[in-house]
Amino acid sequence: MNINRLVGIVCLLGALMSSIGCDSQPASKYPVDKPLPVFGVSKMVDGLLVQHSIPSFSFVNQDSNQVSEKDFDGKIYIADFFFSTCPDICPMMSAQMVRVYEAFEDNEKVAILSHSLDPEYDTPAVLKDYASKLGVQAPKWNMVTGYSRRFISEFGQSNYLVTAKEDEGAPKGILHSGHFLLVDKDRKIRGLYDGTTEREVNMLIHDIKRLLNEE
Repeated sequence: MNINRLVGIVCLLGALMSSIGCDSQPASKYPVDKPLPVFGVSKMVDGLLVQHSIPSFSFVNQDSNQVSEKDFDGKIYIADFFFSTCPDICPMMSAQMVRVYEAFEDNEKVAILSHSLDPEYDTPAVLKDYASKLGVQAPKWNMVTGYSRRFISEFGQSNYLVTAKEDEGAPKGILHSGHFLLVDKDRKIRGLYDGTTEREVNMLIHDIKRLLNEE
């Protein structure tokens, strides 16, 4: 075979493989040969090692209904922290969470819980309007409010292990991460995903299915 032709074929194959590599992505964020990880520091309770889990809670959703951990009994849910007037990452997060909502809209074992970091402004009426513009409804997607900024920030950082705090240099004085958190039926965190990117939300959707099969 002509050496120039051979070199041309090798280059073409290399380009093809490179293209495939660029377009492909892992289906899951975590190893598929073992269960999804459990996040958070375990602690000793009455001599037993207990894994981190989300504690009991009670908030008010966009329909002015009380929402507690009991509403998620036996369900997987995806949690995040946002506020309705957030000008930067929240619109991207909301658009990506709509994809999760639509993917599992007919599955009663999957729900979404979004916590407002600006409870003084984000009244149930404001959240109702926000949800309506997205075309989503409770109880599949509960947008909840209540308490104070400080309480919600501490609740997010201590329990969901995400950045959520008051910061004068941030929009409206609120600094928060764009993570989506995958929580199992025992309220254990089983995955963290960048909620601003399609790539990571694709992996979240895949891992929700993994967790449904696992449970």
